[in-house]
Amino acid sequence: MGKALGETKQSGHLQLKGAIDISVAAELKATLIEALATEETIRVSLEAVSEIDVTGIQLLWVARREAKQRGLKFMLEGEMPLPVKSVLSDLGLEACAFFE
Repeated sequence: MGKALGETKQSGHLQLKGAIDISVAAELKATLIEALATEETIRVSLEAVSEIDVTGIQLLWVARREAKQRGLKFMLEGEMPLPVKSVLSDLGLEACAFFE
C-alpha cells in the first residue's frame, strides 16, 4: 500500500495515516472499492491521520453510503484525531454522526 494507507493486518481493516488529500485520492478510492467488493465489514482507523481534505471526507462518506446500501458494515475504529474532527466541523458535520 502507499504512503497514506497503512498495511492491513486483517481483511477489511484499513489504517489511514498521514495526509489524506487529493494526492492519495485515487489510491484510497481503489482500496475502498476493493474492500466493498470483498468484505462484509469494513473497519477504518483514522488515528494516525495528520490532515484530511474534502476529497478524503467525500471518499469515506461515499464508501460508508455504498456499504450501507449493500448491507455491509462500515465502522471507524479508535480515536478520531483533531484534524479530522476539525474538517468535519468546518463542513458543518458532526464527527460522531458522520459515520453512523
